This record gives sequence, C-alpha cells and structure tokens, in this order.
Amino acid sequence: MDDNRRTSGCPFRLDPRAADIHGETARLRAAGAATRVELPGGVQAWSVTDTGLIKRLLTDPRISKDAHRHWPDYIAERIPAAWPLRPWVDVRNALTAYGDEHTRLRRLIGSAFTTRRVRALVPTIESITSGLLDGLEAEPADAEVDLRARFAWVLPLLVVNTLLGVPDETHQDFRHAIGGLFATDLSEEEATANAVAVYELLDGLVAAKRRTPGDDVTSALIDAHDDETDSRLSHQELLDSLLLLIGAGHETTVNLLDHAVVDLLGHPGQLAAVRSGEVAWSDVVEETLRHQAPIANIIMRFPVEDVHDADSGLTFRQGEAIVINYSAVGRDPNLHGESADRFDSTRATRREHMAFGHGVHYCLGAELARLEGRIALSALFDRFPGLTLAVGAEELRPVASFISNGHQVLPVRLRGSGSGSGSGVQGSVT
Repeated sequence: MDDNRRTSGCPFRLDPRAADIHGETARLRAAGAATRVELPGGVQAWSVTDTGLIKRLLTDPRISKDAHRHWPDYIAERIPAAWPLRPWVDVRNALTAYGDEHTRLRRLIGSAFTTRRVRALVPTIESITSGLLDGLEAEPADAEVDLRARFAWVLPLLVVNTLLGVPDETHQDFRHAIGGLFATDLSEEEATANAVAVYELLDGLVAAKRRTPGDDVTSALIDAHDDETDSRLSHQELLDSLLLLIGAGHETTVNLLDHAVVDLLGHPGQLAAVRSGEVAWSDVVEETLRHQAPIANIIMRFPVEDVHDADSGLTFRQGEAIVINYSAVGRDPNLHGESADRFDSTRATRREHMAFGHGVHYCLGAELARLEGRIALSALFDRFPGLTLAVGAEELRPVASFISNGHQVLPVRLRGSGSGSGSGVQGSVT
C-alpha cells in the first residue's frame, strides 16, 4: 500500500496547544516523509517532515501559497469565515503570493531589509538592548523576572517598530494583537476579535504616517500604494505587507532569544565556552535556530497541479493543503546524526536548518534576526553573569501554538543565588 492510501483515511490531529512540538514531530516523521494531519476546525492537510522533500517542494514552481487562487476548499467557501487560522490564508502579501505577484510584493518590502538598512540599525539595537537591561538591573537582587516578557519579547518589537515608524503609544497594542495571530488554540470568536483589532491598528498606523511621513518603511509602502505604476499596492496589500513585516520581524527573534537563554543555562559548559570566546555568539544563534526552530510549522501551500515526488513515492494532488514542518529539519537525525535532539553550539551542521524558510519565500529579515540575537545575547550575559532559571527547565510551558515555538513565560533570577557563577541552573534541556 502506498503512503497516500495508507494515511488518507486516518489524519493525525495536531495538538492546537502544542504541548510537545518535538515529540509530535518525531511521531509525524515516523509516519513517513509526509503524512495527513488535521488542523483546528477539522481542516485536513499534509504535514511534511522530510528535509529533502521539504526542499524539493519549496523550490518547485508548481507549489503555491495563494489560497485565493489555488485552494479549492477556500475558493468554494468550504472554509468557515470564522476558522481560527484564516488570517494566515486571507492575507494578501509576499507571504501568501505566488509567481509574478510574489515577485512584485517581495520587491516592494525588500527595501526594509537591505544590507545598508540592517547595518544602520546596529546602534539602535544596542541602545534598545542597553535600555531594557538597565530596567532589569533596577530590579531587587532576589527578584524573579519574566525574561521573555521583559526582554525577549520587547526588544525585537521595538526594533521592528523603529524600522516601520510605529508610534510609541501603540507599541503595547501591537504587541498583544500580533501575538494573538500565532496562537492556534483560540476559539472562533477570539480569533475573529483579534483579527479585527489587528487591522484597526494597521489602519491607524497608515493614517498616522500619512499625517506625519518619515524615513521609514511604512511611509515608503504608503508611497507605493499611492503610485500609479503597475507596482502599485492595493490598500489590502499595504496593510497585509505591514502585518507581515511586524509579525515576521518579531516572532522569530522572540523565540530565538527565549530558547537561546534556556539552552545556554541548561548547558553551563557551552555557556562558559562562549563567554571565553572559544565559541562565537553567531554559533550559539545558529545552533539555537536549528535546535529550536522559532517557527515550528508554517501554513499553507497548495499544488497548482498534481505533483508526484519520485524520491518519496508521494503524490500531492492539486489543491491539497500542505504544512511545512521546519522543526523536523532541525532535529532530522539523517542530517544532524543521532545527537540531533541535543544542543551543541560546536555542531558541524548547526547552520543546516530552515528556521528562515527556503527557496523564493526565504525570510527577508533573516540577517536582522541574527544580528539582534548576537547583540542581545552577548549584552545580556555580560550584564548578568549570574543569570539562572528560577524554575526547572522541565517546568517551562510552551506557547499554545504549533506555529510559534517559544515559552509562555521565562522566569529567571538575574543574579542567581548570589554566587555570580551562573551555576544554579535547575533541570536540563535537550
């Protein structure tokens, strides 16, 4: 019996709360290169876990991300209007575009991440990092601090808001609304209300930048919206492009910082090596991206015609939904060996991950995320050499999302137990 028939009648239901992303990924991998899964709301899709198959699909011009053109269930309105994950396919931006439309939309937002613009952000990133660390340093010596809320979450949001020219008074509102887009356990009512809030904020941002334009990406995209050439952005494309930049420029870096802290505190020998200069912070960043892919799964892709993959023996029928499992690539034993589940910044294959995607949809903000990671982690551990987890690593709870891979809270003691050695870590992580 071939894999298509073996799995078609019994889809694997993804856990919407993502209590064990890596355990779930291992079970999916054991079922084959790709297997049928059920998403929230009863929507069925393929989950692809094999590294080679993922690369082939992500570089195949017959695989689209445009639900408006290539997902029959969506086009025929068989996907409920209140489906909790609908914002991921409703949007019209470079994330979901296909062919010439993707080229047009990606070119318009590409100016946000030019080498010149990213390098110019270094002083800003350093200043934001220093300011956040100053705030943490003011905490009492024995205080327990949520490092995700106070540092990992805030830093990339402030950086991307600087890039986009987001007014200071709306930072917190964007923080809460964008976070809700990544939750996969919301009710239909909660998801709908959150989507409404997101677009109200985006409309407000555009209105504010029209009143006071600046040297920022939002103002540049508004100019593209007003342009009369063929590259002109529609109003929906303008809002959704801003949404993509805020979401993509934030979530990956949040989870990178979060997991890097946990991994290093769980492996004091490796932390000592990076502090001594034996291991570079860039190595820590790459191994964290491999070991804990910040975006575990990305939805959705659709074949524009039947696509048969000879290597796996699988056929993906026209219009079938496909979920790409990036966390599977990072833990692939065929790529990283039997120790794939272990964090090791000296690993030869540490850069062989797909944390930023692959092919034409490779994340434009990849180098910005890496830069933020290197600056923020180095400064954090320099400022707080006695940093420890305030709970055992096994007690940390994941965010309720099979898309975003991070922790709900990251409780730490900035000065450990007073020894300043960083040796007071409870628990360990693999």
